[in-house]
Amino acid sequence: MIFSEHTYSILVVSAGEKFNTVISRLLPVNQYWPVVIVKDSEDARRLFFEKGFDIVLINAQTPYNDDIQLAVDICDKSEAGVILLTPGDYYEEICSKTIPHGIMTVSKPVTEHYIRQSLSLVCAMAERMKNLMKKQDTVDEKIEEIRIVNRAKWLLIDHSRMTEPEAHRFIEKKAMDDRVSKKDVALRIISQYS
Repeated sequence: MIFSEHTYSILVVSAGEKFNTVISRLLPVNQYWPVVIVKDSEDARRLFFEKGFDIVLINAQTPYNDDIQLAVDICDKSEAGVILLTPGDYYEEICSKTIPHGIMTVSKPVTEHYIRQSLSLVCAMAERMKNLMKKQDTVDEKIEEIRIVNRAKWLLIDHSRMTEPEAHRFIEKKAMDDRVSKKDVALRIISQYS
């Protein structure tokens, strides 16, 4: 598998012993670890929200049980990828409810090959989500820095009678001279005038 440098933790929700045996074979420990199998949605919900998992694979037995709500709750409250295996006769109906939440819904019966493909797709989406979260963190940090620097500029304008360009230049020059970030200089200014 492409993602061999990272393992994905998986929670499998399935009451079917045959399915559990097959899925255990399909999840090599060098790619998926730990793998935890529970038999019902209630145990899965408790365990997921206590420990967290990268992937949740739900083998729904009926179209109207807690499995669908579990899948929705996990997708709405976490970044975990969810695969919901659903009875084929109800696929269209269930899919219309799950797609808006980002749940990968797969119609049963399903082959081992298709399960492997679905897992690969969820892993790829997990990597993409991680990259997006990193970018979002960087943007949030930059916005916070801008707010702090702007606050310091206004303090300089109020207390030192500088113009906005002068205050901006003062912070930039001080940061270069002291070899620190503009945020660090701004925080010193804020603490000085607070």
